[in-house]
Amino acid sequence: MSSTEKVAALVRLGQYLSGNDPALQAVKDRAFQANGWFTHEFIDLSLQNICRYYLDETRLNSWLAGYPAPSGNPRSVGIVAAGNIPLVGFHDWLCGFLSGHQVRLKLSSKDVVLMQHVIDKISEWYPQYAQQTLVQEMLKNCDAYIATGSNNSARYFEYYFAQYPHIIRRNRTSVAILDGTETPEELEALADDVMLYFGLGCRNVTKIFVPDEYNFEALIKGLRKYSYLADHHKYKNNYDYNLALILLNSGLYMANDNIILQESASLFSPLSVLHYSHYADKNVLTEELKVNNDLQCIVGHGFTPFGTAQQPSLSDFADGVDTMQFLTGL
Repeated sequence: MSSTEKVAALVRLGQYLSGNDPALQAVKDRAFQANGWFTHEFIDLSLQNICRYYLDETRLNSWLAGYPAPSGNPRSVGIVAAGNIPLVGFHDWLCGFLSGHQVRLKLSSKDVVLMQHVIDKISEWYPQYAQQTLVQEMLKNCDAYIATGSNNSARYFEYYFAQYPHIIRRNRTSVAILDGTETPEELEALADDVMLYFGLGCRNVTKIFVPDEYNFEALIKGLRKYSYLADHHKYKNNYDYNLALILLNSGLYMANDNIILQESASLFSPLSVLHYSHYADKNVLTEELKVNNDLQCIVGHGFTPFGTAQQPSLSDFADGVDTMQFLTGL
């Protein structure tokens, strides 16, 4: 199958994932039952973004034009997928599929249902490619590896995969820089960057930087856009737990019904908590953040626009490492 035919297959997949096929609806139900964080709202959002930004024919052809054609010498590539948000491993699989390699995929236990369904549909429509993607529990004797995990698991990946070409991804997060001129609409858009997928993605904003004497009132109001998440029992349990910890430690905080704002030097915040720090010089702060290896993206004026952190394009590679370049170079 040529690249043109593969693009057509992916466009067909996009049409299916954006539709209302009863089989797809049943899969969404099973995905939520298997993982309570995968609500129908967030599954639909993930599918919508994948179809719009990854499976559009024009975008795909334009993106592929920047890479050499598959060499005709396929290798086996082991991919250890993450599972923090719905179909988070889709981009890695797509790169493997288009590069022509055999993808041996270890799915996260948190995101088996959706990814398996995508793979099954491609195999159903194109039986000649049923063996290009193999879902396996153990990834041994591959020619190359792509693995995503925690900082702790990344150390094991580095050890086991050291002798092979590899991409190893660790914990990352995202931040926002506010300058005090944000409109109410921009602050509501920032709420998307903070709260979508319950804040579980590496592109979710877990910390904001604000100027001295910043007035938080408008921000707290904007974050109320997601007050309904407090009705989700798993999220509410985290909110109550983290609020109790802050109170027991006599910590200072601000809160609305769905999120707690706490001053902290850490870029990473617990679920339901948004950290903040003050800054004096935006230029100095920006230079510091640009070289911080813990960051996936920066949101704000002059950076990733408010409300778009969870809308990555085909070229927005995790950890800034070009997956497609890595695969086409094997």
